Amino acid sequence: ACPSPAWRDAVRRGRVEEDRAVLPRCLEKLGGEGTEGPPSLRLSSRAAQYACSLLGHALQRHGASPELQKQIRQLEGHLSLGRKLLRLGNSADALESAKRAVHLSDVVLRFCITVSHLNRALYFACDNVLWAGKSGLAPHVDQEKWAQRSFRYYLFSLIMNLSRDAYEIRLLMEQESSAGSRRMKGSGGGGVPGGIELGGPGGPGTPGGGLPQLALKLRLRVLLLARVLRGHPPLLLDVVRNACDLFIPLDKLGLWRCGPGVVGLCGLVSSILSILTLICPWLRLKP
Repeated sequence: ACPSPAWRDAVRRGRVEEDRAVLPRCLEKLGGEGTEGPPSLRLSSRAAQYACSLLGHALQRHGASPELQKQIRQLEGHLSLGRKLLRLGNSADALESAKRAVHLSDVVLRFCITVSHLNRALYFACDNVLWAGKSGLAPHVDQEKWAQRSFRYYLFSLIMNLSRDAYEIRLLMEQESSAGSRRMKGSGGGGVPGGIELGGPGGPGTPGGGLPQLALKLRLRVLLLARVLRGHPPLLLDVVRNACDLFIPLDKLGLWRCGPGVVGLCGLVSSILSILTLICPWLRLKP
């Protein structure tokens, strides 16, 4: 016998409810939901925008046709506007992150992370106003003024991020140095913390070895820094990413003009590293 219409309607409703339950899980796996868009899409569009900036600079240097350069600039502008649309609502996320950071036990980390998230919230708020102006919803918005404000908050956020990185590096270097000192005392051997020997010209006790000894100490600190960063890939990635991002607001605010080529390259590298932390969550610096 054929199924009754009522039975078919019940099955159809069950499948619809199942699809509604599956959709949020799929969006969560993609990394986001709602009007903000998944992080993978936001980071991909960011990488594409800065790739266009780098490509446009290369085409200009090699004397490409003005029509091609114009098309690349238009594509970059469309990607920038699309990114602003995807960032709608990010201010609320940044404020929530700031509220969570307030409860961190370490005072320095609590200050750096909280202030960074607050500046990011202000940056996204200015960015939303810019989007409204560029999309025609608020045509009387002074876009230059709001762009300067947004990049100023972005710069403050990056300074806080780099300060947090420097603080964590200092803590890890002190731990590594202390562990090397304990290993040296336990083995009864000479040398310096970390197993690096002090022998050679300019060592302690060498007459007139003040400057060589200073150079040796500096070299040992650099080696210790390299060892710490090599042993903590999330911290290394965060330092490189924040350092690359720093060139963007510095150029836009006129504090250090580095040109569209450098901005495009730094933005592209930073975007690739962000995508890498999305693919490999263990590379994301915590908290």
